[in-house]
Amino acid sequence: MPATLFRPAIELMARYAEYHRDKRNIAVHFVGIPIVVWALGILLSKPSLGGWSLAWIVWALASAWYLTRGNLVLGIATCLVNALLIALAQPFARLGIGHWLAWGIGVFVIGWVVQFLGHYYEGRKPHLADDVAGLPVGPMFVVGEWLFALGWGRDLLAEIERRAGPTHLRDLAASPSR
Repeated sequence: MPATLFRPAIELMARYAEYHRDKRNIAVHFVGIPIVVWALGILLSKPSLGGWSLAWIVWALASAWYLTRGNLVLGIATCLVNALLIALAQPFARLGIGHWLAWGIGVFVIGWVVQFLGHYYEGRKPHLADDVAGLPVGPMFVVGEWLFALGWGRDLLAEIERRAGPTHLRDLAASPSR
């Protein structure tokens, strides 16, 4: 796992992109991944260590990882988006255990259902099925795609497409591509 998880952002993003070339899958991930991150924030909002919610502790550790992948702008942007999602999750810690768990698990399941819908369009299993690094790379990939849409990171995008291929719309009537 360490050899996989601690690669530079370009390598992580290109590998993740290999599983995400269908434009519909990428679009669906713009919804599904933030929902999953928010759900994890909800589920980690109640447990605490030393007065800090476990969600913020995990965010800090993840942020250190994002900031050390060799692309500072992408790392900072991913940390900020994740911080917003974690902040939006914190009020759920005030709920009773049943409601807190129902929200956390319910939102988590919804997020993954959305993700699997995207992979139906892709015709390929999620990256996470082959590489656990897909879990933290997912938010970085979505933030990267958002930044690319805003015109940032053209060189990074070109290198990802060189390695993983261009995006497309898979013909759903044809047999699965992978």
